[in-house]
Amino acid sequence: MPRFFVDKNNITENHITIEGGDALHIGRSLRMKIGDGLVLCSDKTDYIAKILSISDKEVYCEILSKSPINTEPDIELTLYQAVPKLDKLELIIQKAVELGVAKIVPVITSRCISRPDKKSFAKKKERLNKISLEAAKQSNRGIIPEVSDILDFKTAVLRLSENDFSFVCYEKGGVPFSSVVNTSDFRNKSVGLLIGSEGGFEESEIEYCENKGIKTISMGKRILRCETAPISAVSIIMALSGNM
Repeated sequence: MPRFFVDKNNITENHITIEGGDALHIGRSLRMKIGDGLVLCSDKTDYIAKILSISDKEVYCEILSKSPINTEPDIELTLYQAVPKLDKLELIIQKAVELGVAKIVPVITSRCISRPDKKSFAKKKERLNKISLEAAKQSNRGIIPEVSDILDFKTAVLRLSENDFSFVCYEKGGVPFSSVVNTSDFRNKSVGLLIGSEGGFEESEIEYCENKGIKTISMGKRILRCETAPISAVSIIMALSGNM
């Protein structure tokens, strides 16, 4: 059955209302009819529902059953990604959502080649969040991970340090993930992960992170591309914490 995310405010005890573009898509593109079934997701819960009425603006459904979604990790992982070129950022967002991140925070660092200001980035954010939505649908996620507003480096580090566990990946050294990530300590905890752009980090940026209590992580002997590093790091964290 087709699967859609819905706002929890559109759910009552027995009914769900689908509005906007999804309603139009259900009727026009999918050509669904009264009596057809849907899977509707909200707040880590799947609802099996039957269409009662349908129009271009609204699809009204009866809830037949509901069940918790078991695909969400038991850690809340936020990816702080230094901004690469836009096509690379789109790939990173897609794959990070598939792998289980809860949020993506774009960051401007010293070596970022792409340096959009907040106003220009705001125009791109709608597309990036749409990529997150489509990846969440494809991977059967229970939430739609948000792509946030862009942050400067020091603000991002402050937010990063507020997590239960926080890491920055650095090509010139650090400890391996295997020495700091495990299943028992990480369950139901928040984790922040900072990854560099095409040029990596300045040494002063790593020192700043370490002074804020952020652990420096090595990704091994080889230098990874900026779009490979976050996919690899998120995969490693999910695997070591028992979420793969």
